[in-house]
Amino acid sequence: MKFGRLPLDEAEGAILAHGLTLEGRRLKKGYRLTANDVDGLRSAGAATVLSALLEAGDVGEDKAAEALAASLCGSGGETNAPFTGRCNIYAQHAGIIEFDSDVIHGVNAVDEGITVATLPPFDVVAEGQMLATVKIIPFAVPEELLDEAVGLAPDAIVVRPFTPKKVAVISTRLPETKPSVIEKGVELMRRRAQKTAGTVSGDSTVEHHENAVAKAIGDAAAQGADIIVVFSASAITDRRDVVPAGIVAAGGTISHYGMPVDPGNLMLLADLNGVPVIGAPGCARSPKENGFDWVFQRLSADMQVTPADVMAMGVGGLLVDTAQRGAPRDLGREGAQRMPRVAAILLAAGQSRRMGPVNKLLADVDGRPMVRHAFEAIAASDARTTIVVTGHEPEKVRAALEGGEAKFVHNGLYADGLSTSLGAGLLAVPADCDAAVVCLGDMPHVSAKVIDRLISAYNPVEGRAICVPTRSGKRGNPVLFDRSLFHEVLQIGGDVGARHLIGQHEDLVAEVAIDDDSIFMDVDTPEALEKLR
Repeated sequence: MKFGRLPLDEAEGAILAHGLTLEGRRLKKGYRLTANDVDGLRSAGAATVLSALLEAGDVGEDKAAEALAASLCGSGGETNAPFTGRCNIYAQHAGIIEFDSDVIHGVNAVDEGITVATLPPFDVVAEGQMLATVKIIPFAVPEELLDEAVGLAPDAIVVRPFTPKKVAVISTRLPETKPSVIEKGVELMRRRAQKTAGTVSGDSTVEHHENAVAKAIGDAAAQGADIIVVFSASAITDRRDVVPAGIVAAGGTISHYGMPVDPGNLMLLADLNGVPVIGAPGCARSPKENGFDWVFQRLSADMQVTPADVMAMGVGGLLVDTAQRGAPRDLGREGAQRMPRVAAILLAAGQSRRMGPVNKLLADVDGRPMVRHAFEAIAASDARTTIVVTGHEPEKVRAALEGGEAKFVHNGLYADGLSTSLGAGLLAVPADCDAAVVCLGDMPHVSAKVIDRLISAYNPVEGRAICVPTRSGKRGNPVLFDRSLFHEVLQIGGDVGARHLIGQHEDLVAEVAIDDDSIFMDVDTPEALEKLR
């Protein structure tokens, strides 16, 4: 890849290293210069332009990021569309992320321009949570280096799903044991099981004696428990203490005693004919994260927990006085990065005045109503929910979209202009959505890929609160807005959209380059419809 101040004669197809303004247009970093752009620079008196030019054997940043992320992504994960050299991997379901740290180290060691960042291995993740991000630092990397990185990482990052487990809870009792202590342990165990898709199938309280423990364990196993948890009235102080002795008397074997995690040092792990038995440390009666959680969570995801696994938990195992981590690791905990929740608003309320008597949204395009094409693109995208705003001939529009999942909102003021339909759609966005992408029913060639790229670009923390598709520096539709801007959009009146609002918040705009003209192809006249057909 060439990088530097390229002569204009070599600049066509080069990638801008920094943004610049040309003929009233703002061309952002990463924009690929066209022949017209080069002519404009020459007319402006420029002789060179600071840019990058890909050479034979180079792989562009987006393509490279997408390839590496696809290779890393194993079962239980999914990737999003790449944007500015970044491609993320998200969890398809709740569970535990698992990967070999050495593989990630190896990928990052291939070249400084190829990077992968992950969550800690064995972290509990929620559905939709970000697991890892691939970032290609320069505008391109040599193909041989990318191939080397990809070859190190086939299906490296997986999410082990939680499976429903029947958990039996046994509590031992001494004369001084308070019933409230036992009840608290059982209730917290219910909560922990619920967070990992399981249930407490039964609980019992027995005397603090190995014979009583042995009988209770045998009964729990006979009743089909998948995991048995024993809360000891007194801390387990040795492999031959009451609880482990009861496990052995029931026919079980002790796998491991103790762990390098604090709180959680006095945990006991055993096996009874394939059923895991955990001697819970005293800290398991607290909601705060502890070593017991780490073992129980893995078992709930059908993962083996060997003595070597337990002894490897020491790195990162100091959990004392770490309130900032949260307690316990709730699924979807606040602050965890996750896939954006974006609603799609399909504006399908217009009167089609310029089309004459024909409702353009119902016009046949490739054997389906025009509005159906936009609706199906949304359905195939990463949008979380679809909101269809109707106005003119609402029953016919509904019929054209029959069979699809959507929330229909009727705008009784549709004759007052586009802004009323836009407002009706925004007011219907679910409270748990972060943003909305506004799609037009008369743009049938906009694909799910375009919508997904806008969603991938969206990141208000990094200043990308408005995402707009562009081609050759010209902006098109659809447009994505962060929720923080909804109130401003709702102030717009008349038959206009929110384009002027985009201009007022230029610092929040992310331009997403699209490689076709679909983002401009709306149908307003019979002539445009015939051309489209």
